[in-house]
Amino acid sequence: MADNDKNLRLIYMGTPEFAVPILEALVENGWPVVAVITAPDRPKGRGKKPGQSPVKEAALRLNIPVLQPINLKSPEFIDTLKTYGADLQVVVAFRMLPKVVWNMPALGTINLHASLLPDYRGAAPINWAIINGEQETGLSTFFLQQEIDTGKIIFQEKIAILPEDTAGSLSEKMMHRGAALVLKTLESIASGNAQGQEQDDTKAKHTAPKIFKETGKIDWKKPANTIHNLVRGLSPYPAAWTEINGKTCKIYLTELISGSLPDKAPGEYQTDGKNHLYFQTGDGLLSIIELQMEGKKRMRIAEFLRGNKLDR
Repeated sequence: MADNDKNLRLIYMGTPEFAVPILEALVENGWPVVAVITAPDRPKGRGKKPGQSPVKEAALRLNIPVLQPINLKSPEFIDTLKTYGADLQVVVAFRMLPKVVWNMPALGTINLHASLLPDYRGAAPINWAIINGEQETGLSTFFLQQEIDTGKIIFQEKIAILPEDTAGSLSEKMMHRGAALVLKTLESIASGNAQGQEQDDTKAKHTAPKIFKETGKIDWKKPANTIHNLVRGLSPYPAAWTEINGKTCKIYLTELISGSLPDKAPGEYQTDGKNHLYFQTGDGLLSIIELQMEGKKRMRIAEFLRGNKLDR
């Protein structure tokens, strides 16, 4: 593609770490990003000092102007947005946009979504694909329209979910593959070849709603494999959790174990006090490999058992 095809003025919208490699790829490949829109600074850490989003940190490092609107419909923000004269907007892991924003550029607004749309529409597609035990997911680029995650699809790419994948490892793979897919999408739009294909709603088998704390509460009456997938799908954040000795305990890594504990009910455990902690589930055993007790640091099970005496 000729360099003059990269004269499109882009505005980039995103907030978390997932959106950083895509922004960096746009700049590294010569696409003119004239502004970045991201979430307002939020208090972080024990000192509650204002913390910048990962995308803001990247934008400042790349010397790109940053906008942090609280209200995306405010006249002040809309007027400011117009001054940048963007031809196209690129959205990755940002909040829902009002029509006045996504419909502003002449070429519209594109979004990178971490699923094979229309399946897993919603805020947490990576988490839910693993929680549901999927062996495959993917990435989609599409033109934004009013209903969330429903616009015309430009490109899709399938990605395998490995048995050892967690939400963290899958996100890591997808954000780098996503950068390449966004670049491919921009080249197609710049050359006038990106028509987009309407989504087939009959293929929308699952949704991917926002994750809340209660989503991660472990129900030990469920099968071990179901709980194992919940742990994988919520690791490292926000993490599945249970209670041990009356305290909240986050579970980050588990292993399926054959057999059962005939004298234990679901949710009861057995430990040697040194190297293993097995929980009885509704069907099968689950070995806890990595965890974090309330008020303590995250640790492997042997380290945890050295400092925490549990009933056998």
